Amino acid sequence: MAPQDAAVDSGASAATGGEPRVNFATSPDQYNHWNLTIDGNVARLAMAVSEDATLKPGYELKLNSYDLGVDIELYDAIQRLRFEHPEVGCVILCSDHPQVFCAGANIRMLGMSTHDHKVNFCKFTNETRNGIEDATENSQQKYICAINGTAAGGGYELALATDYIMLIDDGASTVSLPELPLLAVLPGTGGLTRLVDKRKVRHDRSDVFCTTTEGMRGQRAVDWNLIDEIVPRSKFDDAVTERAAEFAAKSDRPADAKGVEFTPLNVSGEGDKLTYDNLSIEIDRASNVVTFCINGPKEVPPADAAGVAAQGIDFWPLALARELDAAIIHLRLNENQLGTWVFRTEGDNALVEAYDNLLEANQDDWLVRETTLYLKRTLKRVDVSARSLIALVEPGSCFTGTLLELVFIADRSYMLDGQMEGSNLPAPTVRLTGMNFGPYPMCNGLTRLETRLLGEPDLVAQNKAAIGNDLEALDADDAGLVTFAPDDIDWEDEVRLAIEERTSFSPDGLTGLEANLRFAGPETMETKIFGRLSAWQNWIFQRPNAAGPEGALKLYGTGQRSEFDKKRV
Repeated sequence: MAPQDAAVDSGASAATGGEPRVNFATSPDQYNHWNLTIDGNVARLAMAVSEDATLKPGYELKLNSYDLGVDIELYDAIQRLRFEHPEVGCVILCSDHPQVFCAGANIRMLGMSTHDHKVNFCKFTNETRNGIEDATENSQQKYICAINGTAAGGGYELALATDYIMLIDDGASTVSLPELPLLAVLPGTGGLTRLVDKRKVRHDRSDVFCTTTEGMRGQRAVDWNLIDEIVPRSKFDDAVTERAAEFAAKSDRPADAKGVEFTPLNVSGEGDKLTYDNLSIEIDRASNVVTFCINGPKEVPPADAAGVAAQGIDFWPLALARELDAAIIHLRLNENQLGTWVFRTEGDNALVEAYDNLLEANQDDWLVRETTLYLKRTLKRVDVSARSLIALVEPGSCFTGTLLELVFIADRSYMLDGQMEGSNLPAPTVRLTGMNFGPYPMCNGLTRLETRLLGEPDLVAQNKAAIGNDLEALDADDAGLVTFAPDDIDWEDEVRLAIEERTSFSPDGLTGLEANLRFAGPETMETKIFGRLSAWQNWIFQRPNAAGPEGALKLYGTGQRSEFDKKRV
């Protein structure tokens, strides 16, 4: 166990029904399921799943099938390739199994898992796949997939997340999405969406493909755009190496830059409190509420990108992104009864603004770019978390720029109008920066401010003109930045009642409400995956046709045939 997880990985969680808590921290020397090697500007990330190294007992990870533990290692590898290896311009995603690329999510694991575990598994897996696409699109680190056998279900979905797919042409190697005919479910990590939106496969051909258990191979797979290239087995390794070299040569990633090592996070735990260097978390189990308190920077930022490189892992925006990311994934999976998250900040608006200005001015530097993209992905992880989100802007807070995004994410935000009686702290203010106007888009492709003010585009322009200004509560309210601005007389009661009311509602109803309201505006591949596909898949996972005693998931491999309820709902 890595030192940073001693506080979050001991024993079983009452919130997860007594199941062991999941430890998300790992490193290449601890991997059970992946082999990572670097050769110049090309990395090779090979799946080599250890059958017995499962997240919990009761199943074996045969044929490179995976559970959440396999994906935790994949996520770690992707992060390290971005930060620790700036020289890498192309990543070959492949398999060390001689006949199989990946058989997909382990069916026994799915059949025995609780519904909430399946939901969180699919969500984390989706976010990891999106991270691969983000690296290709924004980090000049292109992923290609070399399929040396069968790529079924989640295995092909993993391939779909890459930018270029190569398949051995041997008459046996195939790609398939057999979830519907075999398991009465759907490809849960974006397979359907990536077929038609990313690879633009015709919907009638996609229909045939997704209902064909044996999948497709050879030239037809190329003609239908299911893959990009077929290569005879005798020439496969050389062709993959050649393609990787071509892609890596086009990258702008610096060959001579020093990477940033992802050392273990510094976190301690006592009772229901976790403390990181820049973040603390307090849990109120009686109310099912988690309070995040983010500490703003205490020192001025480096003068330039060279100073950022010198600070490395201690650069405040990067350190905060890592801590917030770790806290979110821990709470989502291990503390699923804590349905309300409250965000607070403490610090100096001017210092946060200075860091934002440094980020904005140095986007041509690889490390600054990667840090910004990491913050973007972490904020997106908050967006899609099935929790009620409340932001409190109080005296001493520093909701500026990047941190102000948490106010925009929140389902409700409260900002104190004026000072607290008897306090010498000044009235709180918020401050916009250039980082609120582009670098952190939501899944819908819009900024959170554009999404928030979808019906008031003039306010977006007015707010952009107010960059750098301190806005007190009533001004922030007029600008559409906060929900309510109570004074000190009403503050305590309004906040308390809002939280109590939230925790009294149906969690199911709140999840549906929040997920629908947060993503106004255009639909994208990401919003389809999280808002449409995930919702459908999660619903199907609960239906008797899939998960009942005679459901396909339960009977898979027994030789018995499911008797489906034929009603369309």
